[in-house]
Amino acid sequence: MDGSPTRDRVTGQRERAVVAKRIDDGSADTTEIRNLARAAGCEVVAAVTQTRKEDPATHIGEGKAETLAATVTREDATVVVFDNQLGPYQTYNLGNVLPEGVRLLDRFRLILEIFGQRARTRKAQLQVELAELRYELPRAEAKASLARRDERPGFMGLGEYDESREEDIRAQISRIRDELDRIEETEQHRREQRRESGFDLVALAGYTNAGKSTLLRRLATDVDVDENEDVHPDLDITAESEDRLFTTLGTTTRKADMDQRDVLVTDTVGFISDLPHWLVESFKSTLDSVYRADLVLLVVDVSEPTAEIREKLVTSHDTLYERNEAPIVTVLNKTDQVDDAELREKRAALSALSPNPVAVSARTGANVDALEDRIHAELPDYERERLVLPMTDDTMSVVSWIHDHANVSDVDYGDQVVIEFEARPSIIERSRAKAGELAPSA
Repeated sequence: MDGSPTRDRVTGQRERAVVAKRIDDGSADTTEIRNLARAAGCEVVAAVTQTRKEDPATHIGEGKAETLAATVTREDATVVVFDNQLGPYQTYNLGNVLPEGVRLLDRFRLILEIFGQRARTRKAQLQVELAELRYELPRAEAKASLARRDERPGFMGLGEYDESREEDIRAQISRIRDELDRIEETEQHRREQRRESGFDLVALAGYTNAGKSTLLRRLATDVDVDENEDVHPDLDITAESEDRLFTTLGTTTRKADMDQRDVLVTDTVGFISDLPHWLVESFKSTLDSVYRADLVLLVVDVSEPTAEIREKLVTSHDTLYERNEAPIVTVLNKTDQVDDAELREKRAALSALSPNPVAVSARTGANVDALEDRIHAELPDYERERLVLPMTDDTMSVVSWIHDHANVSDVDYGDQVVIEFEARPSIIERSRAKAGELAPSA
């Protein structure tokens, strides 16, 4: 995982991929796995699907495995991507059927490959490493179990068994968790400093390609707030937003362009369906920006089918309400891609899950002003304050600090300085403390 698109090791060209998917019943949809493969830098040249119960040996059955191998040969593909989770034995058996040299990735191995390409910060790299180790651990345990039972290293072609490997993996997982905990403590301290500076924290959540990055850029006023945080390539002031999954793995925080109050908006990696628990757990520290926000904007693509939107909302709510205490506002994005009748119909159909959503087009800016008003209304209430300050040499610095951290409505300069403003409760407490320090001694 060198951060570059997936390319053939010999020719240097983008790898030609065949995607495969098995479902128990119905018709298999390969749209998402195709998008994931493209996000990894592959050129998708064919798809093979199968409707049947899972085959323990090859996942898709012997006959369909042969069809898959023939498709790979016909299309001159160099990688096969399954939109399913493959067990270690299934991976081995399929590898024996496929042409020599063809890589085999299941859904989660592919996601890890994409994450590895996008990981720019130390935190993101650690999360990828943690997920990879959690992916590898059950495979190491399977090798150990077979080796102990069969007393033959490398049984079933799963590779030579190193009895210390399980222990090594567990030790590495523990080390990475400790380092991620230290990083999170630093980030939590940074969030508290921002709150103490008068900022409200708003987080964007939602599935990939819902338009979160475009909405962030629409709401934002500056390029980046914290140089230590990962910045989306498509948030450069000269760049266009990309229709691309997982543009970044880290978080991007920018100051919102709002008159009412000082707001920082943070975007994180998008949700994706059917992620296993171990993978979600590996990246849970990325979601701390969501869990610890003052307000969450749950962005959905309103141009998608209603059933798909509903399913994503349910999954998102399950994820967010597990640890989040902040209010959640649903944002129906991409209204430029639906007509008024369709929008009304979807609003009604989704009303139980999203009783009062805000419909916008981040791309065109339509109704974003209404979203800003909603953000202001949903954030914690400001408190009003009136301070009477003595006229001392240090008073002007306090007045300047209040201007920087609060909404000042009036300042009267006379024998004393009377300043009226509204702000977060923490800012009012600090302003009172600063005023107290100015009081002349008895």
